[in-house]
Amino acid sequence: MPTTPFTTIDTKAVHAGEPQPRIGGAVAMPIFQSSTYLYEGETDYHALRYVRLNNTPNHEVLHRKLKALEGAESALVTSSGMAAITTAILGVLRSGDHMLALDCPYGGTRGFLAEDLPRFGMSCTFIDPMLPASWPAALRDNSRVIYMESITNPLMQVPDLRAFVEFARAHNLVSMVDNTFASPVNFRPAEIGIDLSLHSCTKYLNGHNDLAAGAIIGRADLVDELRLLLNHLGGTLDPHACFLLHRGIKTLALRVRRQNDSAGRIADFLEKHAAISVVNYPGLASNRGHGRAAELFDGYGGMMSFDFVDGVPAARQFLEGVTIPIVAVSLGGVESLIIRPAVTAYANVPPAERRRLGVTDSLVRLSVGIEDANDLVEDLRAALDGTV
Repeated sequence: MPTTPFTTIDTKAVHAGEPQPRIGGAVAMPIFQSSTYLYEGETDYHALRYVRLNNTPNHEVLHRKLKALEGAESALVTSSGMAAITTAILGVLRSGDHMLALDCPYGGTRGFLAEDLPRFGMSCTFIDPMLPASWPAALRDNSRVIYMESITNPLMQVPDLRAFVEFARAHNLVSMVDNTFASPVNFRPAEIGIDLSLHSCTKYLNGHNDLAAGAIIGRADLVDELRLLLNHLGGTLDPHACFLLHRGIKTLALRVRRQNDSAGRIADFLEKHAAISVVNYPGLASNRGHGRAAELFDGYGGMMSFDFVDGVPAARQFLEGVTIPIVAVSLGGVESLIIRPAVTAYANVPPAERRRLGVTDSLVRLSVGIEDANDLVEDLRAALDGTV
């Protein structure tokens, strides 16, 4: 592998981890559409070259590139973001163990922690990510993990991530953060000492709404252990999806910076509109976590959520009126996507609990794509004006 240190994330996204010499002289990484490889005397099962063991050339180039992007020791790709999250948690916890997690995470994560984790003899206590002083009360003698999101989904809060690291170290906990919303362009968890960074690569890292993938990035000892579990669980990314993810990462910095800029303009516009009661975006001075975001992040991201003065009827009318954003789940792609979390990711959370967390029935989440920012603002303006 090349030894030249790539100093910027733009260059790392394109060149870090690429095979040297180039395979067959190919500038683009080929797809190794083979499930099995020649036996070369390996004596360890996990060293065999086999697609489910996450060690084909397509996997390995991604592992090198992803660890370079976040300045971490190691990386591992998975078949989805939830495969990364569940593998990381199940790999660190043992039956009888306990963990702490933010109380308003992605709905799929919350469902796993609340509904599935107890089936394995493990437990989770939800904590307020914005109140570190409340975390010690949730600790138990068998606590092993503390879990956060760098920007929370769907309320766009920015937890005190430095306090998070200090708390984890003080209590011998493995720190895990879902870094999907920030992406490595805006935040690199290893730089402040977070043990594991998790991603749904379906979102920003790939960026084109055409595959599902995940990643675990961080301490080599933990990633190595999790790789063995993933080999057994089978949450492997297939070679063609590896190729698409690898290609998508090449433009990551360009896409995310444009999304940062456009989202900032849109959030400013929404905050001033009479139909909107609140805008959740870390780049706004009114945001509770703005100061932390300004200190820790290189950009505020392309995600926001907002609520309506006139509630659900206005939210529904607005969604019927937009023409550029596509009303669909997921995020982080080149197309702007918009949805109500209460009827999608949080649909299985009891209404009273949703409201307590701040996920109202009229909350709308917007993932800003790479369309022209002026076009997006005018489209949103037209749809909003129809609600008042």
